[in-house]
Formats: sequence, structure tokens, C-alpha cells
Amino acid sequence: MPHHITPPADIRFEDEFITGVKKVFEEMIVFNRLLGLKITSVAPTQVRARIDMRNDLVGHFAYNRIHGGVISASLDALGGLAVTMAICARHMDESPTQRMQRFAKLGTIDLRVDYLRPGIGEWFELHAEVMRLGSRVASTRMEFLGADGKLLSTGSAAYIVS
Repeated sequence: MPHHITPPADIRFEDEFITGVKKVFEEMIVFNRLLGLKITSVAPTQVRARIDMRNDLVGHFAYNRIHGGVISASLDALGGLAVTMAICARHMDESPTQRMQRFAKLGTIDLRVDYLRPGIGEWFELHAEVMRLGSRVASTRMEFLGADGKLLSTGSAAYIVS
């Protein structure tokens, strides 16, 4: 995905911060835990995650296809994470703990998902990128890919930043 927003020069999140982000995103946000979302990489304007296919995520039993609601909820969650990371990158003067509190200050105001191909596979990869981070609204683009790298769904979202 092309980068349309320049992250602050050479921002590197501390290991303590990344560990905390993973704990909040993967465990403390119970719905993300239910979905099985696992962060694979975190950067100031781009994040990646993975979902392993499980029987309780099936939307169509005859094809063992992942439910569209799982796709949209996962893309929304990852878009929100990307925005949170971009906000945190702007506040590197704060402690990791202070930056972690910024997770509570975000809400989805618009979400669009395009389902391009059936979601069939053993696992899926998700990417989200911040396109614009304003003082009140942030915009993202997201991708949902199969294990073979094929693009299965795309998404775009807007989030209220408070």
C-alpha cells in the first residue's frame, strides 16, 4: 500500500510499549480475542495482523468460508489500531503507559468493506494503513488477504480522534 502520510522521522516504539499494545489489543479487548486477532507488526502508520481459521468463524458451512462479519470486524479493529499507533507516534514524549491510555479515545464513524473473493483458507493476513490523521478525524485503508497472498477483501474507515 502506498504511504500518504509521513510518520515522524525514525520513530521506534519501545519493546515495553509494543508488548503492552499486544496485550490490550489481543487480550483485553475481548472481542478481538474472540476473533483470534494476533498482531504481527506495528509501525507508526501501518499495522499487520493474522487470524487463524477456526470452526467457530465459519460463515458458510458447505465451503468452510470465513464469515463476512469476522472480516469487517477485523478490518475495523486493525484500522483503529493503525490510527492509535499514528497518534502514539505523535506523542513519543509521553511514557509508554500514558500512550497506552490513548486506546480508549477512538471510535469508528464510518466503515466500508468490499468482499472481492471468498475467504477460504487456513489463516488470513490483515494490513491497515493510516491515510490521514487530522486533529478530529483519521482515515485508513485496510486489506484482508489469504494465506497465498491473494487479496480477499478491502476496507476503508474513518475514526473520530478525541
